[in-house]
Amino acid sequence: MITRQQWAMAGWTLLILAIFAFILYLMGRIPFGTDGIGLWTSNAQGNDTSQLFADPYSWSHFLHGIIFYWVARRLFPRLKLHHWFFIALLTEVGWEIWENTPFIINRYRETTAALGYTGDSIFNSVGDVFFMMIGFAVAHKISWRWAIGLFIVVELIMLLLYRDNLTLNVLMLIYPIDVIREWQMGL
Repeated sequence: MITRQQWAMAGWTLLILAIFAFILYLMGRIPFGTDGIGLWTSNAQGNDTSQLFADPYSWSHFLHGIIFYWVARRLFPRLKLHHWFFIALLTEVGWEIWENTPFIINRYRETTAALGYTGDSIFNSVGDVFFMMIGFAVAHKISWRWAIGLFIVVELIMLLLYRDNLTLNVLMLIYPIDVIREWQMGL
């Protein structure tokens, strides 16, 4: 049976997501990719990346959820799970809004292998938040040791399959390294 608190959490989550989508719309983000509605693309460098609901970078957002869970739990040990969840949700929503500003879009184009990046569709940004929520839920169910192991496995798989992962994404955004960028582009 669903409790009152769970209904309240679901309601607040949906309200936050609706406000988030509206903010992205006001920022000029397109609702869906130019090719329409789609659920998944496996091409990390394709036109559908950041346009469909999920793409290879959805795994990075899954890892955000793991990170946010353990950081919130560590920084705010007296708070309850639903408080940690809303801290994670608002952090991810904040990142998604910032990620779709001209500053970050241009930064990705200048410093990473994402030369044609134009920002996310609203559908993709909501998908990214959804994957963060899944990561958060998984982190709540596993120990910190398993969380670290899972983080490493996902990062290695992304590195092998896509020549990119959360670690490289953050590194290249903050401190670009030409050799890494060339390797990522297959040069």
